[in-house]
Amino acid sequence: MPPGSAGRLAPLGGWTSLAWQDIMSGMAGDGGLTELRRGVLGPCVLALLELRPRFGLELVRDLASADGLLTSDGTVYPLLNRLRDAGLVTSEWRDDKGERARRYYSITEAGRRSLTAFRAEWAQFSATVGGVLGHKAPPAAAAGSKDRQVGAALGHDHPPAVAAGSKGRQ
Repeated sequence: MPPGSAGRLAPLGGWTSLAWQDIMSGMAGDGGLTELRRGVLGPCVLALLELRPRFGLELVRDLASADGLLTSDGTVYPLLNRLRDAGLVTSEWRDDKGERARRYYSITEAGRRSLTAFRAEWAQFSATVGGVLGHKAPPAAAAGSKDRQVGAALGHDHPPAVAAGSKGRQ
């Protein structure tokens, strides 16, 4: 909770303490990066599989070697199961000579389409987030006040303070 709120639901710059607590609770230790990492792990797995089929431990190692991308080895195998259930990857057991049997994962055509769509969305999303975090307007919102720029970056056609239908709406 914000300093001085002492557990009550007092307004805090337009937000209640409860909303502030909910938003900030997941960001305390790592700036919210853990949730962001989880959100992009699936597309990263698809991108690795786009290059060639891989077995589970190989994916874990590749993701772990990407600085800070994988926070827990235990997240990859359930993710692979979800991707397989969604039809984005397939798996097959291979028993290569001199090796123990391993389950190899391959991207499907649906997985390729999903990855292509994610890449397009990611480019726009990361540009928008970068604009908001850097207090810069994305190209579509180059004119106007900072509030209008932030609103446009968030997908609003007007500043958040005006969004409630006040007279100031343009």
